[in-house]
Amino acid sequence: MFMSDGRRGGFRRFSPQFKAEAVQMVVVTGRTVTEVARSLGVTPQGLGNWVRAYRVEHLVPGKPIDPLGVARIRQLEDENRRLVMENEFLKKAAAFFARTLP
Repeated sequence: MFMSDGRRGGFRRFSPQFKAEAVQMVVVTGRTVTEVARSLGVTPQGLGNWVRAYRVEHLVPGKPIDPLGVARIRQLEDENRRLVMENEFLKKAAAFFARTLP
C-alpha cells in the first residue's frame, strides 16, 4: 500500500511524549494494554512493545515489583534451600551405601 507521495503507508509514527503518556496509562492506572490501545487508536502489539521497553528500562535492582511477587520469590527461595539440603543428604547417603555394598 503506497500513499500518494510514494511513501509506504500503514505505519504511523508517534512522538516520545505520546508513547510515554500511553505507557503511563497502562502502568499507573492498571488498565490492560488492549483497553488503553483501543481508547487511543493504536495497536495492542505496539503499545505492548512500548510498555515492555519501559519496564525493562525502568527496572530498579533491589526494588520489589509487587508484594505478591516478593512473597512468591521468598517461597521459592525457601523451597530451593530445602531441596538443596535434601539433595546434599541424598548424595551423602548414596556415597555411604556405595561404600558398604559389595
